[in-house]
Amino acid sequence: MLDKMVGAVDFQSKALVLRAERQRTIASNIANVDTPGYVARDFNFKEAMSAATASQGLIVGNKTDNRHMNLPDLEGGSLGNAQKRGYSVQSQPNMDNNTVDLDRERANFVDNAVRYEATLRFINGTAKTMLSAITGQ
Repeated sequence: MLDKMVGAVDFQSKALVLRAERQRTIASNIANVDTPGYVARDFNFKEAMSAATASQGLIVGNKTDNRHMNLPDLEGGSLGNAQKRGYSVQSQPNMDNNTVDLDRERANFVDNAVRYEATLRFINGTAKTMLSAITGQ
């Protein structure tokens, strides 16, 4: 019975960690908007969540140039290699080979922030429900 109670919270906590990791990736893309040759990164949330819940091991990408900003180490994360990063689809080529589309990154940032907040509220609601059930209120 306890595993059913914490199962939903565990699922949402993994989603929260993945949302936070995606936020860091998008923030890194925005920070490198003026870096010549920078290749925008992102990961498919659906696939990462499937990998996190199924505990599948995926390969993490590497930095392609020493001048690129370091992204957080995913291998030491709580979800292992579930957050496999890929490259964003380039919509318009730049003269300096930078693939960051600032408008798209801003939209992705806001969308991910809203989803992060929704996940956090769900966890808080579940915790309050469990607490009221335990205390009998």
